[in-house]
Amino acid sequence: MFHLFLHALVPLILSVLLAKHWFKQPWYKVFIIMMLTMLIDLDHLVATPIYDPLRCSMNFHPLHKLWLVPFYAALMLFKPLRAVGAGLSIHMILDSIDCQVNQGVWFHSAV
Repeated sequence: MFHLFLHALVPLILSVLLAKHWFKQPWYKVFIIMMLTMLIDLDHLVATPIYDPLRCSMNFHPLHKLWLVPFYAALMLFKPLRAVGAGLSIHMILDSIDCQVNQGVWFHSAV
C-alpha cells in the first residue's frame, strides 16, 4: 500500500518543486499529467493473476520492459513531453525499488 502512496506523493512533490523552472507549467497541470502516466499500469490486465503484490513488475509487464525505460527518460528532453517522461520515469524507478524491497532484485529476470 505504501508503494501506491509513493506513486502519488513523489510526482506531487516534484511537480510542486520543479513546475515553475523546469516544466514551465503550473504545478497542478504537471501533477495531473504525471498521475495520468500511471495508466501505464493497465498492462497489468494482461497478467495472470492481474494483481500479485509480490510480483516484480519491472521487465515482466509489456510496458515495464527495461529496454523501454531509456525511451521514457528521453521524453524529458522535449519540453512538451517533459511531464510525461518524468511521470513514466518516476513510475519505473518506484516499481524497481518495490522489486528490490519485496524480492531483493531490481527487475524481473526472464526465465
